[in-house]
Amino acid sequence: MAVNLEFENKLWEMADKLRGNIQPSDYKDVVLGLIFLKYISDSFEEKYNELAADGDGFEEDRDAYVEDNVFFVPPSARWDFIKKSAKQSTIGQIIDEAMIAIERENKSLKGVLPKNYARPELDKTKLGELIDLFSFNLGSKESKAQDILGRVYEYFLGKFGSSEGEFYTPPTIVKILVGMIEPYKGRVYDPCCGSGGMFVQSAKFVEEHQGRRDDIYIYGQEYTATTWKLCKMNLAIRGIDGNLGDRDADTFGNDLHKNLRADYILANPPFNVSDYTLIQDDARWKYGIPPKNNANYAWIEHIISKLSPNGVAGFVLANGSMSTSTKAEAEIRKNIIEAGLLDCIVTMPPNLFYNVTIPVCLWFLSKKRENRKDKILFIDARKMGTMVTRKHRELSDEEIAKICDTYHNWRDGHHVSQELLVAEKTVAYVTKSTEKEVRSYQDIQGFCKSASIEEVREHEYILTPGRYVGIENGEEDSEPFDEKMTRLTAELAEMFAKSHKLEEEIKERLGAIGYEL
Repeated sequence: MAVNLEFENKLWEMADKLRGNIQPSDYKDVVLGLIFLKYISDSFEEKYNELAADGDGFEEDRDAYVEDNVFFVPPSARWDFIKKSAKQSTIGQIIDEAMIAIERENKSLKGVLPKNYARPELDKTKLGELIDLFSFNLGSKESKAQDILGRVYEYFLGKFGSSEGEFYTPPTIVKILVGMIEPYKGRVYDPCCGSGGMFVQSAKFVEEHQGRRDDIYIYGQEYTATTWKLCKMNLAIRGIDGNLGDRDADTFGNDLHKNLRADYILANPPFNVSDYTLIQDDARWKYGIPPKNNANYAWIEHIISKLSPNGVAGFVLANGSMSTSTKAEAEIRKNIIEAGLLDCIVTMPPNLFYNVTIPVCLWFLSKKRENRKDKILFIDARKMGTMVTRKHRELSDEEIAKICDTYHNWRDGHHVSQELLVAEKTVAYVTKSTEKEVRSYQDIQGFCKSASIEEVREHEYILTPGRYVGIENGEEDSEPFDEKMTRLTAELAEMFAKSHKLEEEIKERLGAIGYEL
């Protein structure tokens, strides 16, 4: 389970120090740049101390850091030097020069790091106080494993009231997506890559399964300039090469990877975007033209268009995507299902995101479904997870493994004894295990169901897992009231939407024979 961000209040205190005559977006960038500087300096110091303890004199040898995917930080950019200079009137210039020195060490960061700390409107006294507040370690190995940099950025978006419309994908969700589609080797694509959390977890997955990081090739695109730069920084910190295009760009209006066909696609598109670039005659709309007022299904069709002949995709969408009854979306959903592309739907519990409470689901599409084209797996994971804070929930590695195992056993069609099926041991896809325990799939009341396409047709192509998996024994007595009401109101909304649709059809048919209502 991910560590708690115990320094959140300190971060906000830091940002507060810069309030005054600069815009919120400006002081957000100022703080993010310092976070990056502190992060790589801490990583360098950790490696420096290890080398110094060895006593071989390699602590100033750049190669000793490169081979361990650690930045070599020049003396003028090390945090100790920055902190000692914090009270000087030239601190802004010192930080700018530190950023330039770091870019010189890594060409992939050229033009990415902020270098405007010397500008007159940035209060140097407050900047010095801000530096003093950085007394905790951001660059330890544990911080890297938990993708602290990305989480910190997401926290800032929420606190600054960002209008950029994006949210950092929680580690719980990223681990499930990566664990389900297993990106061992090939091209990995994220059309809305944010701060790069999907890429980081994919590289980690490969390494933990005894593969090599360079077995996967990263492709991404990001609409927001600040986030695009952060992703470049996030990948650089971890020594991951990635093609994010020459700059930030709109995926729908300016596809930077037009000819790409990816083996694996992972994405957390912004939910329910009502204003996006819709090109009517775009080749991506093979299954129908998505509505102008909601981009959810445009993302789905874009993702399908990028899949290789054997490609698989896993992505996050708002729960409404499973049952929306608008004519365009319902038709696209039907066409995708009838084309045999939909593999699995997973509904997640609430409170997984740090700054939004909207319930989400995970979609999995595959172009290699020969042995299961007439089946779709539904998993209801809404009761999983533990509240680690008053507002935030996380799933344990065991719970993540249960979801991944269920899907893999269903997908692979294994047939072994029931003794193995009920064995307590599960494969943790988020650990260093390299062997899979082969077990057969079985429907579990209230949790998972392998439904036929005919069943889905009977439900008018609505994909809410609760319709298929049924109710777990005793669920009505144990389900928390708020969660139960959320579920029931969602189901009621589906019924209302269906009734309105039927009303319109009846009116239309009556009108066609001359009887207007």
